[in-house]
Amino acid sequence: MTRRPPIGEAVGLLESELRAGRRALAYPDTEDAWLAFLRFGRRLFDVPDTPDADGLLLQYGTHSFDGPPTFTLDLARQFEIADSNDNYDHYVQVHCELRYRPAPALQALGSFDSWFFHGTRDDLDEWAQRLSERAAWTTIRMLKPTEIRLYQEQV
Repeated sequence: MTRRPPIGEAVGLLESELRAGRRALAYPDTEDAWLAFLRFGRRLFDVPDTPDADGLLLQYGTHSFDGPPTFTLDLARQFEIADSNDNYDHYVQVHCELRYRPAPALQALGSFDSWFFHGTRDDLDEWAQRLSERAAWTTIRMLKPTEIRLYQEQV
């Protein structure tokens, strides 16, 4: 049986995927980051055996959380954390946040989010395909982000 890594290794594993998919000396573009996120998303982690314990989220929109309005594509993975009695305690999210220079075409996309959960009848490749067929993906996919942030937070 293959060992499933603990959630504490998730940020490092996502960072490794981003480096592995990058062309030499090139800053990753959106497509590179998406493919790295999907490779990361295929890896199974040591999570409770409950529905919604391991989910992937793609969300985008124009926000001004910590400065001027910026279009942000957030590729996130959410893990359920259980207490010592195996009951839900909280979630941890690992984010790969891509930020872009303001542009009318990006602002026109509005906001969007879509979830995928391991352990359901959904298929990760089908979820990814549906997202890549969205008209918005044509606008976003070839852009180079001005910043990529990897971080983990408790929610």
